[in-house]
Amino acid sequence: MHIHQHWTGLPASARGASVAMGNFDGVHRGHRAVIDAARAACEAPLGVVTFEPHPREFFAPDAPPFRLMNAEARANRLRRLGVEHLFELPFGPVLAGLSPEVFARDVLAEGLGVAHVTVGQDFFFGKGRAGDSDTLCDLGRRFGFGVTVAPLVGEDGRDFSSTAIRQALTEGRTRDAERMLGHWHRIEGEVLHGEKRGRELGYPTANMSVDGLHLPKLGVYAVLADVLGGPHKGSWPGVASLGVRPMFGDNRPNLEVHLFDFEGDLYGEHLSVALVEYLRPEMKFDGLQALVDQMDRDSAEARAILSAS
Repeated sequence: MHIHQHWTGLPASARGASVAMGNFDGVHRGHRAVIDAARAACEAPLGVVTFEPHPREFFAPDAPPFRLMNAEARANRLRRLGVEHLFELPFGPVLAGLSPEVFARDVLAEGLGVAHVTVGQDFFFGKGRAGDSDTLCDLGRRFGFGVTVAPLVGEDGRDFSSTAIRQALTEGRTRDAERMLGHWHRIEGEVLHGEKRGRELGYPTANMSVDGLHLPKLGVYAVLADVLGGPHKGSWPGVASLGVRPMFGDNRPNLEVHLFDFEGDLYGEHLSVALVEYLRPEMKFDGLQALVDQMDRDSAEARAILSAS
């Protein structure tokens, strides 16, 4: 997959795509329907037009973190879906100030040279969200690209939404989130140096930042982790703690992942960690041995869950 971070100066091979357009936070089953519709719309390379940072981060920079995925995780998921070109348009004052007409003409038609655009029924665009899917259909006819409006999809009378997925994760309902997403919720990023306490306790961990992300329920999870590159590339079951480590003072939230039966150095590598099952909340223990005993129990429970999944 080729990632393009502007709408100007594109190679000829990136033009003429059939694109799905939206924020695609989580790349849930509703987003999948839009992407599948773009794939079916015409004989052209499949692309996705999205925005980085998320427009909500631009308009409300002081709001609590809400994203289900960082840009890396979203790109990895879209790659798995067969997207050939990802257009991560830089969202800031310039894009935010474009009228729907100017965005359709300068960005979609002239800049990206799209052949076809597919959006969901609830799509809005342009300054002040002045344009909707009907507006886009009219502008497509004017500027020479096709438009498909994909119907919203869901179950039990409710549309799939990032909001509902966030709520499920906040409550530790990982399997409900997985049903709406169509895949396990994953936290992805680089393995960072930590304080190495886990190694001293017999449970070495890969430490990852969760900055900028919506936090699922804090606690311990059974996980499946993909090492995305390097000499240890592959998939590993494990157990992870998401939280502030209350045994060791007041700390910034992070994710600490222990991979079962793994030996090696992961510093600087990138992991994709699927939260499969919530096991328990964070706890403060009466000494390190009590902590280790609980980690033994967590690991045994996680192994049993993952072997049955």
